[in-house]
Amino acid sequence: MLLTPRPKATRTKALRTRRVAVALLAASASAALIAASAPPPATPLGIGDRLFPHLGNPGYDVASYDIAFTYRGDNSKPLDAVTKIDARATAPLERVNLDFAHGKVRSVEVNGKAARFVGTGEDLVVTPAAPVAPGERMLITVRHTSDPVAAKGAEGGWVRTGDGLAMANQADAAHLVFPCNDHPSDKADFTFRITAPKGLTAVANGLPVARTRHGGGGTTWSYRTRHPMATELAQVSIGRSSVIRRKGPNGLPVRDVVPTKDRKTLERWLKKTPGQLGWMEKKVGRYPFEAYGVLIAQAQTGYELETQTLSLFERELFTRPEYPEWYVDSIMVHELAHQWFGDSVSPRSWSDLWLNEGHATWYEALYAQEKAQRPLAVRMRDAYRQSDAWRAAGGPPAAPKEPAPGQKISIFRPVVYDGSALVLYALRQEIGQPAFDRIERAWVHEYRDGNATTDDFVRLASQEAGRDLGGFFKAWLYGEKTPPMPGHPDWRTSTTDGK
Repeated sequence: MLLTPRPKATRTKALRTRRVAVALLAASASAALIAASAPPPATPLGIGDRLFPHLGNPGYDVASYDIAFTYRGDNSKPLDAVTKIDARATAPLERVNLDFAHGKVRSVEVNGKAARFVGTGEDLVVTPAAPVAPGERMLITVRHTSDPVAAKGAEGGWVRTGDGLAMANQADAAHLVFPCNDHPSDKADFTFRITAPKGLTAVANGLPVARTRHGGGGTTWSYRTRHPMATELAQVSIGRSSVIRRKGPNGLPVRDVVPTKDRKTLERWLKKTPGQLGWMEKKVGRYPFEAYGVLIAQAQTGYELETQTLSLFERELFTRPEYPEWYVDSIMVHELAHQWFGDSVSPRSWSDLWLNEGHATWYEALYAQEKAQRPLAVRMRDAYRQSDAWRAAGGPPAAPKEPAPGQKISIFRPVVYDGSALVLYALRQEIGQPAFDRIERAWVHEYRDGNATTDDFVRLASQEAGRDLGGFFKAWLYGEKTPPMPGHPDWRTSTTDGK
C-alpha cells in the first residue's frame, strides 16, 4: 500500500495510522469459503516472491477479468459478485489456485463445466472436470460474495466510506475482494459491472462503456480498461458522488469523482490536475493511459493510493488547514507520477518497489522545488543524513527486509520513499541531468504496459549513460551503508557525523 509521506509534524502519526489500519491482513478469514464438494487434499501456492512468498499462483497467465458487483445500499453487508477470469495455462494443471479470502464461494465453472473447489489458507483451489494442458485457454467463472466488513483485526480491500465503498488493494488485498492472481507480475485487462441503487454513482478504472437503468430504480454501470492492470491497482467506488469532467493535455479525458456535497469546496484542487499532467508529460513523455482523475473518499484511510487512471485520496488531505497548498499539490503529483512509475511500468517482484516509490517521491519533490521553491537539494541532504538509519531499519532500497509479522504493509518504509529518491538524486549527480532525463523517458517507453526489474533499470541506465553503472547501483541499491554522494563530499549521515 502506498504510504504517502506527510509533513514532518504529522508523518509519525500518519504512518502509525496506516499501519494500524491494515496491519493484520494475514488474519483475513478464509474459513468463509464454502466448498461444493471436497476435492483431493489441496495446498496454497505462490510464485515465490521473496517478500510475499504465497502471493500469486504459478501455471497460468490471466488475460482478462470481468467482475460484476451488486451493491444493495448497505456497506455493512456482503455484495453479490461474479468474477470471470480468462486465462491461459502455461503448465499442466490438475488444479488451479486462485487467491481469494473473505467471501463465500457459491459455485465455480471452468470452460462451462462445474468444478470442485475448496478454500485453503488464502487460496481458492479449483479442480476442473478435466486437467488443463499447457497453452489451453481457461474460462473460470466464480459466483461469490464480497464482504466489505473487514474480518476481526484486519483491514484491506474494500474501504467503507461515509456514503458507500471504495477499494484499496495495495499491496496484497485484491483477493479480499475478488478471486484473482494477486501479484503485479500478472497484469490483465479489466471490465467492471457495478449495480447500485438509485441515487448512488458507481465508478471504476478505465472508461465507461455502458449504463443501464433498471425498473426498480437501480443502475448498472460498466467500465473497461484499455491497458493491462495489476490487481492491486483495481478501483471501484460507490457513493453519493459527482463526476466532474474536463480535458487534459492532448484532449485526455479527465474525470474527478467527489462527494456531491463537497463539489464546490474541492474544485480549487481538482482544476489543478490538467496542469500537473502537462508538467509530468514534459518530464517523461505522454501520459500512458486512456483517462485520469482523482477519487476523493469520505474515509480515514491514512494513505493516498495510485489506483490506475483514478487515484484515491482522503477527503481530509484537501480540507485540513494545517496542510500547506504546496504540500497538497506535491502529493497529488506523487500519485500522478505513479501512473507512469508503478502502474504502466509495474514491478516484477515486490523487492522492486523502490522503482515505484522512489520515482513518485522524486517527481513529488521536483514539483515542490519548481512550483513552490522547496529546494530538492535540501530535502535530499536531509534524506542522506537519515539514510543509514533507514537502511538499518528497512534494508537497502532494492533488498528490503521482509514485512513484520502480521504487518504486510510494513514494506512501505522510509527507505523506499525518500531513501530511494536519494538513489535517483545520486544517479543524476553521477551522470548529469541530460543522461538522467534520457533514462527516465526511455524507462517508461520501453516497459510501458509491462513489468520490469531492478536489473532492467540498471541495464537501461548503463545503456543511456554510455558506461557500465553496475558498481554504482550495487553500492546505492544493495549496500548496508549509504555511499558518498557525488558532487557533495561534505554530506554526512547521522552515523558518520556522530549525531
